[in-house]
Amino acid sequence: MSLAYRKPHTCWQHHAALNGGVTHREPARPATRPIRIRWIRVAGLLVVVAAIAALGHQLLASSSSTAESPVDVPRLEDRGVLGEAPPSTVWPADGQAAVQVGQSQVQAGPNQHPAPIASVAKVMTAYLVLGDHPLAPGQDGPTITLTDADVADTDRRRRQQESVVPIAAGEQLTERQALQALLLPSANNIAAVLARWDAGSADRFVARMNATARSLGMTHTRYTDPSGYDDATVSTAADQVRIVDRAMRLPMFASIVATPSATLPVAGTVHNTNTLLGHDGFVGVKTGSTAAAGGCFAFRAIRGIDGKRTTITGVVLGQPGDNQIAAGLAAADAMVDRIAGRARRQVRAMPDLRERHGFPRLPSASGEPTGAPRSAQAARSRARSPT
Repeated sequence: MSLAYRKPHTCWQHHAALNGGVTHREPARPATRPIRIRWIRVAGLLVVVAAIAALGHQLLASSSSTAESPVDVPRLEDRGVLGEAPPSTVWPADGQAAVQVGQSQVQAGPNQHPAPIASVAKVMTAYLVLGDHPLAPGQDGPTITLTDADVADTDRRRRQQESVVPIAAGEQLTERQALQALLLPSANNIAAVLARWDAGSADRFVARMNATARSLGMTHTRYTDPSGYDDATVSTAADQVRIVDRAMRLPMFASIVATPSATLPVAGTVHNTNTLLGHDGFVGVKTGSTAAAGGCFAFRAIRGIDGKRTTITGVVLGQPGDNQIAAGLAAADAMVDRIAGRARRQVRAMPDLRERHGFPRLPSASGEPTGAPRSAQAARSRARSPT
């Protein structure tokens, strides 16, 4: 653009200089050859200017169309981790996964499709509650009084073998305690309590979940309940990385998911289902499992990459196994190891990873070793369902 404006001005000055500084029309001269030569030069300059302008317009149009064209979530195979092509073993062999290294774009593995996400949905639930009722670190927030209806709902969910915490009519939970019950032992009954407390009804809360998902560009996500127990609550690993990253920006959320246990008035001490917490740099976030969803785990780990402290945020969905939570944890642990480039002669087998984090080797129906948490009996006594 600058050339297109500069050249005519330069030509005008050129004429003035040739004419002794006079820009008005001069009387016709007898000799026409010099005038003809000057006009040929002017015409040549105009052709050059036009060519430059056309080339500039073409380059601008090309860059504009590239910037405005829709771009799918980049795959690690195309972009690489930290600019390098990763091995194909970065991703779990089953299900789907996605990751964000530092503040880079979300990078998705193969097989991205809407699938049940189980209790990973509770990340969105907590995010909305804290957005409407912010808590600073150390604050407990307002009190929520539980009702007979809440107790009846809890009993119904327990009969369905959902994950719940014991409650009593008249029990008072602070907002912080309710969020701890939601995110640590993964209490579906408290997800329903928080939804009604925040939005007036579960339906209105779910509508807000979906509106927020759309605003974050989670185009393959549909929430149908605040707990994720409903198999119709579906998403992709890549979509879920977006909400996990946003939720972890909230100090209270990050603090709760980094807590190994908490104490509630009636339920007593409850434990975080994320047994990777505090190991290998893992600082959160949320497990999930149902028969339809398989093992799911939204996670954040902090590792050293190329000598720099680097945040790795990711999600694995649909991990198979007799112990689905163990499968999700193991898949995430192996994926983070590979991304961080930890030196290993070979990738550890999944049962070995489970055993490393407290999951003993047990024979499955097929005779293959599988994992189960040592605290499985205690976990079943607290909540007899998937998280």
